[in-house]
Amino acid sequence: MGQKKLQRFAEIKQFPNVLEYPQNMPGNWAAFFKNSHPLVLELACGKGEYAVGLGRMFASRNFVGVDIKGNRIWRGAKTALDEALNNVAFLRTSIDTIGQYFAGSEVDEIWITFPDPQLRLSRIKKRLTHPKFLRMYQQFLKPNGLVHLKTDSPHLYNFTKAVIQLYGLELLEDRDNLYDGSNISEVLKIKTHYESLDIAQSSRIHYLQFRINKPLPQQLEEQLKNLFREPAND
Repeated sequence: MGQKKLQRFAEIKQFPNVLEYPQNMPGNWAAFFKNSHPLVLELACGKGEYAVGLGRMFASRNFVGVDIKGNRIWRGAKTALDEALNNVAFLRTSIDTIGQYFAGSEVDEIWITFPDPQLRLSRIKKRLTHPKFLRMYQQFLKPNGLVHLKTDSPHLYNFTKAVIQLYGLELLEDRDNLYDGSNISEVLKIKTHYESLDIAQSSRIHYLQFRINKPLPQQLEEQLKNLFREPAND
């Protein structure tokens, strides 16, 4: 591990706005932020551009960026400290264990911004909009809580739409090409580091907003997988 990474790992341990695998957090986020404002998560936040950007826009909401990589979290946490954004914090943990850190109905919104699309069918359950994860989010989201997906992957976009349709979830907004046209909210103009790099070499960004307002029966998962299975060669 490089010296710079080691230094950043050491620094975030001293940052008051970074929690690494904390104990006894469910139900205690209002105490942590010292207010009862709505709580919004950015999952797989990387450098936390959305958590920080939203924190600048909405002083009366609290934002928590979640990621396993402390080296990336350092950037967002440092920016939030430098700008005195007391409504922005970071949680270092894997998304698989996120249910351990939030109580029922404690979270108002979730942002999933440019996650790894996990393109291989064998890794379908790793996609952050797979029913496996949506069930986890449902445990701590408020009944009318929102989920936002912003991605440059048409595969993840279409997969998520299929999940929404198959399980009968409430789709509130669907933009196949976010920047093609007008009437784009300032919230959706926030760009992550990944988006700025334009790794996919495409300005086509997809956006979905939906609610997890129905049960997600496990028996439908095989049907979901079959929708994306490659047809067998004759």
